[in-house]
Amino acid sequence: MTSGGLTGTISDTVARIRQEVCRLHEQLTRWELVTWTSGNVSARVPGADLMVIKPSGVSYDDLTPESMVVTTLDGDVVDGNHSPSSDTDAHAYVYRHLPQVNGVVHTHSPYATAWAARDEAIPCVLTAMADEFGGEIPVGPFALIGGDDIGKGIVATLEGHRSPAVLMRNHGVFTIGASAKAAVKAAVMCEDVARTVHIARTGGPLVPIEPRHIDALYERYQGVYGQR
Repeated sequence: MTSGGLTGTISDTVARIRQEVCRLHEQLTRWELVTWTSGNVSARVPGADLMVIKPSGVSYDDLTPESMVVTTLDGDVVDGNHSPSSDTDAHAYVYRHLPQVNGVVHTHSPYATAWAARDEAIPCVLTAMADEFGGEIPVGPFALIGGDDIGKGIVATLEGHRSPAVLMRNHGVFTIGASAKAAVKAAVMCEDVARTVHIARTGGPLVPIEPRHIDALYERYQGVYGQR
């Protein structure tokens, strides 16, 4: 690993991103989206072909801004004292092929991962799903960990979807966002609706929302809701 390889303005930017990414990992444990050392958050470094990602196998309690690893968008380590996440190549592939994405999150949150284990998309039966995901949360293909095959599956599955979340079959959840914080929010919301829809289905048939209503809800939430 390398350390201290960044200088000037980019060094200041990376330091800020390291702090943000480290802090966002606290949200994964807060919302019980991860266990032990599983899961990760990454963020693109603006103005450079770099990203910051969680180190592999390090306890959440031991994460610090300095322990975050800086890599190129090909997954090569540029700065850091740890090995990067085993999902680094997947994150890097997403950044290379989706320039609008500035944050990627991976979790094994239990309810959403249960849908992935069944190779089943989460149908859009809640207004909260229409708001955040603009439709169903799709399922991506099975892929082995360690290369960029997962990244390829993420990009291919989300192409043509408004959803910022994908359930990778037999694996877990990946989310994307215009920022790392937005990707974390999508991961939180994905688990929330996965749980609610699961509970609803145990009580009887699900009632889908009409596509025109999904469109109206999505447009309102994305363009009007909140402070502007």
